[in-house]
Amino acid sequence: MSAARTVRHAPLELRGQRVMLRSLTENDFDEWHAVRTRCADWLLRWEPRPKGAPNPSEDRPSFAARCGIRERERHLGTGYGFGIFVGERFAGEVTLSSIQRGPFQSAFIGYWIDDSLAGRGLVPEAVVVTLKFAFEAISLHRVEISIIPRNTASRRVVEKLGIRQEGIAERFLEIDGAWEDHVRYAITSEEWAAREAEFVAEWLAD
Repeated sequence: MSAARTVRHAPLELRGQRVMLRSLTENDFDEWHAVRTRCADWLLRWEPRPKGAPNPSEDRPSFAARCGIRERERHLGTGYGFGIFVGERFAGEVTLSSIQRGPFQSAFIGYWIDDSLAGRGLVPEAVVVTLKFAFEAISLHRVEISIIPRNTASRRVVEKLGIRQEGIAERFLEIDGAWEDHVRYAITSEEWAAREAEFVAEWLAD
């Protein structure tokens, strides 16, 4: 394996200017559940779910199991899930998932935030922190963000960052029983290297 593709140890915490990303544990359940319950209408309509499937279980055992899955993915290097924290407050989540190695060296980013904190630039900052980790800590080559076209709040995130739009993937993902088109945005390591100073100055520098 070349030096450019060496996978270094992944930190449990990643820090930006205002946000801190860290792996969630069972101790985060109460805060996580409170936000998910309050923001259910804001969040569930965008989340993958087969037709007729119930809303995902969000009790403590299910949350603990989910945290365990994320931890296994982290150790295997197949995915990294982080809570977004502003100070001590839990604000949302960002994930780096479906990591493929070999000739792909790619992954997807997904995110959500408490609707009371939306529009403050916290998610773009969290995405930049995640991109820095993806390209510099674990040496990925390409990261994609796929969004339902009418999800304007999520699209504002990538538009604020100026991430390149690649086109429309038709009937890309099943959302609440409907096969939804997604706009595909992507950034490569070459683009990150060319824009790293810009990203850091705008989103990460104190």
